[in-house]
Amino acid sequence: MLELIADTASSMHNLGKKLASLLKARDVLYLDGDLGVGKTTLVQGIAQGLNYEGLVTSPTFTIMNIYPTNPEIYHYDFYRLEIEDLDDLGLTDYVEQDGITIIEWPKLDSDLLPEDALIVTISLLDDDYDRARKVVFTAVGERYQPLLEELKD
Repeated sequence: MLELIADTASSMHNLGKKLASLLKARDVLYLDGDLGVGKTTLVQGIAQGLNYEGLVTSPTFTIMNIYPTNPEIYHYDFYRLEIEDLDDLGLTDYVEQDGITIIEWPKLDSDLLPEDALIVTISLLDDDYDRARKVVFTAVGERYQPLLEELKD
């Protein structure tokens, strides 16, 4: 586990860019945290770190956005979904491709989601949306522990 503080939206964005430099094809990230804590800002940084210059928004209503980076990013938002809705998404088809899968509001008790992943939990400090955020990275699986060590540097 690695705990960091992002004291501005810009630092959250830069954290995403740093994370992008460490991600590889078939990596899976689960982003958890309350509304407005910076999950999509982190994804914006990841996309920019992979040289994507387009608009990155949370796919709350579209369920998934694909960003043509190298590797591609499959950005999901499960906020409005129930676990039984995941069966119809074809999620495993994308996870098994050579892209990076990022899921906001993951339903971690679903058998359809890979167990091995980097879980990123973002929370407010002092319940103040204008203040710093705590970002906790938890590695689940062999691939992600070395990634955490690299992220520390």
